[in-house]
Amino acid sequence: MKTKHIHISDFQYDLPEEKIAKFPLSQRDHSKLLIYNHGQVSEDIFFHLPEYLPKDALMVFNNTKVIQARMHFQKSTGALIEVFLMEPALPTDYEQIFQSRGKCSWFCMIGNLKKWKDGKLQRAFTVNGQVFTLSVSQRKDVSLNKTSPATIHTTPDTYHWIDFEWNALNVSFAEILETIGELPIPPYLNRETQESDKKTYQTVYSKIKGSVAAPTAGLHFTEDVLKSLDEHDIDREEVTLHVGAGTFKPVKSVEIQEHDMHTEYICVHRQTLVKLLKHHACAIAVGTTSVRTLESLYYMGVYLATHPDATEDELHVNQWDPYERRHKDGTIADLQGDLVQDISVMQAVKNVLDYLDRNHLDALHSSTQIIIAPGYKYKIVKMLITNFHQPQSTLLLLVSAFVHGDWKKIYDYALSNDFRFLSYGDSSLLIP
Repeated sequence: MKTKHIHISDFQYDLPEEKIAKFPLSQRDHSKLLIYNHGQVSEDIFFHLPEYLPKDALMVFNNTKVIQARMHFQKSTGALIEVFLMEPALPTDYEQIFQSRGKCSWFCMIGNLKKWKDGKLQRAFTVNGQVFTLSVSQRKDVSLNKTSPATIHTTPDTYHWIDFEWNALNVSFAEILETIGELPIPPYLNRETQESDKKTYQTVYSKIKGSVAAPTAGLHFTEDVLKSLDEHDIDREEVTLHVGAGTFKPVKSVEIQEHDMHTEYICVHRQTLVKLLKHHACAIAVGTTSVRTLESLYYMGVYLATHPDATEDELHVNQWDPYERRHKDGTIADLQGDLVQDISVMQAVKNVLDYLDRNHLDALHSSTQIIIAPGYKYKIVKMLITNFHQPQSTLLLLVSAFVHGDWKKIYDYALSNDFRFLSYGDSSLLIP
């Protein structure tokens, strides 16, 4: 069956509520580790991970940091309105928007929207002992299609342009979030965010603010495990992919061709590309977000082979780019069946590096909408560290593609051997 015609119902399994980890273990690196090695399944403890990895390998982490993206406002009528930050609107750059002073705009999801037709909502907040006021309002005269580079490939109908204003020019938006924002934990945990989540729902190496969900495969790493990786001569690099709420979006269509993948923003530095080339464009990915970033680099390199003067925005990887090619006359060639590799992986990575050099850039900032499902041929990722994912999810499709359809063996073992599932659950090392 061609990838687009995969039935998501084929990726269903029974996940009892008691198998979902509601809280993390007290020691991150003491979680269980399932090892899938060329079809054989075994288990260990996560802090032994380095012992299963080849020396001189390259491991790639996603250093994104979860922001306190959820805010609540109360109307004079008593109605509670939730404003959930999704993507920067103005300015469009993540770093700039967190440093904004006085005003900024975001694309947001709104809870209890029917109770907020118009007008401003306000909330007091305190910074350094001083009380200020934050106001939010909807901008209804903005089309969410093609309004700015940040919205060319995204902005679902559920997003709303929200303007934020505050009467404290010496206070950044980042400080406001730290004061009144709430950390958004996954909905399937079925509980309120607790103070402990502010620490446990971040990786120890998180740096770049922007995600509304954690890259959860990284939650198992500790400074001790990172030190052990260094002692085993494992090279380490970091990329940034800001995880959106779309990662929890269920596949509701019968066939996956009707499912719209969410767009996520990525940053890859020049030194990471140099390291990739040094390691023959092979990497161990920590988490599905690192996978999506690394594999997207190949298709960016393919595009640059024929469009060397493309803008960073034009390097966006569309959902079906791995499975089809668009010709200049508008026709589409379906690559399924032979999946012709346009250029070598090494050449693709070199194209991206050359692009940065030509444009005097230290890092590539672009986006990806890639869907990885059975039929996909991995280009860069050779080993994968990941948690156990929800039934009928795009993440489970990604895992199935990586282990050549053998996902049921892995999940049956995990369910039968007391593994904990989902974000705060246990981990796996997959070696196809």
